[in-house]
This record gives sequence, C-alpha cells and structure tokens, in this order.
Amino acid sequence: MSNDPLHGVKLAQIIDELVDFYGWEYMGNSISIRCFTHNPTIKSSLTFLRRTPWARTKVEQLYLRMLEENK
Repeated sequence: MSNDPLHGVKLAQIIDELVDFYGWEYMGNSISIRCFTHNPTIKSSLTFLRRTPWARTKVEQLYLRMLEENK
C-alpha cells in the first residue's frame, strides 16, 4: 500500500473536494490561474491542469494542505 495521499485520487476528485471545502474564490486567490478566477468550472480546470504541470502541482499541494486541516 502506498503512503502517497494522492495515490489513486483522480484530478476531478481533487478539484471537487477543493471547491466544496474552499470555494472557487479562495482557490483563485490561493492559486492565481484564470480557470479558477474567470467563470470557473470543473471541466475548464481539468483541461488546464492536465496541460500545465506547475499549476497541477500547486493544486495538489493545496489539496494536501486541506487534508491536513481536516485531520
């Protein structure tokens, strides 16, 4: 079994949980990317994050922070 908390978690699930926990506005303030600040949708975010490794890394870091806060 992997110790990586991201193992087996789909990107769509990460975004869903972040939106439920923080909301789009907080996410856009935390990570300044257009797909979070201008008419945000799960679909547009997935498209951008799949093509942009640095942004995906930031989103994954925010997700790990959220998991820590929920402990």
